[in-house]
Amino acid sequence: MNRSQKDLLESAKNLSASFANRAADYDRQANFPFENFNDIKKAGLLAATIPESYGGKGFGLYDFILLQETIAQGDGPTALSLGWHLGTMMNISTYRSWPEETFKNICTSITTENKIINSAHSEAGTGSPARGGLPETSAKKTDNAGWVLNGRKTFTSMAPILDYFIVSATITDTGEVGEFLLPRESKGLSISETWNSVSMRATRSDDLILDNVRIDRDGLLYIKKRKSAPKPQGWLLHIPACYLGIAIAARNEAVHFAETYQPNSLPHPICQVPKVREQIGRMDIDLTAARHFLYSVARKWDESIDSRNELVEELAAVKYIATNTALSVVDEAMRVVGAQSLHEGHPLQRHYRDVRAGLHNPPADDLTVEMMAKRAFDSK
Repeated sequence: MNRSQKDLLESAKNLSASFANRAADYDRQANFPFENFNDIKKAGLLAATIPESYGGKGFGLYDFILLQETIAQGDGPTALSLGWHLGTMMNISTYRSWPEETFKNICTSITTENKIINSAHSEAGTGSPARGGLPETSAKKTDNAGWVLNGRKTFTSMAPILDYFIVSATITDTGEVGEFLLPRESKGLSISETWNSVSMRATRSDDLILDNVRIDRDGLLYIKKRKSAPKPQGWLLHIPACYLGIAIAARNEAVHFAETYQPNSLPHPICQVPKVREQIGRMDIDLTAARHFLYSVARKWDESIDSRNELVEELAAVKYIATNTALSVVDEAMRVVGAQSLHEGHPLQRHYRDVRAGLHNPPADDLTVEMMAKRAFDSK
């Protein structure tokens, strides 16, 4: 890690502390954390995963997830939102699937103007794109070789602040699936404020409406190949990193409570009670194991570029282990703190709700289990 990257991570630690002070208000009101993202922009974090040759900071996967885990300890929704932007740019730079001029222009808009980008693939009728359903959103070629897009996307995280939307659509003439780049100012593009989740409320993952949105031919980024083997998606480790960050914050709440709470039935704080010490110790063991798995796979990704295709199952397994560990750690932290952890103003109830979202981020647990089973039986 170079000096610039170290400075960026140090800045993230300071930002995380200030984000923690605002997290409850954003969650309560289900408002997007604009103030947090203003600070993120000032710190230069939006360019963290853009290659240095394109004006970015050149973070590898290891540094990226360390950044995510750090931010998430202050505010999970802010970290998850930032992760979609940073991860999108990392994935595009990894596989260079976009036209070079388009990629260069987007990198420049991020590094010089702090623009923000995310994908919009999920739909009510198809569910998660990982399940293989064709988008109901349509793209029709026009006479001048441009495109007209119509459809509705769900779970469009960061909808209030996005400058660019990457949209998947079924091409009407061929049945192929293409990905298109839509600037926010595109005529016919609008946001429907549908987000009313109990979890990750501040991500504002509203619906994206496309009503005869016209774009020129350059708006087509690429057409997905049919029945092609899935490429390993290292960038998705930002998801488990985020949920482990939330779990660490919950663990820290439990430790602080145990060190400072002394009921009148005891001559000492509860941190000296054997059962409480066992609970804290087990949380730390589980977090240590999950974090070692996460960071070891990230390091493999960074150091073994030619062997990344061998990491498909491990990448999925990391998310499975980390997310479920985060769930159990937050639950245990609430057992340590007791019923007051359920109070609306207590951070643990927010952590409890936020980590639930990890079960529904890709890849889903059942797909990961089947993937591991397939590898076990097919390798014989």
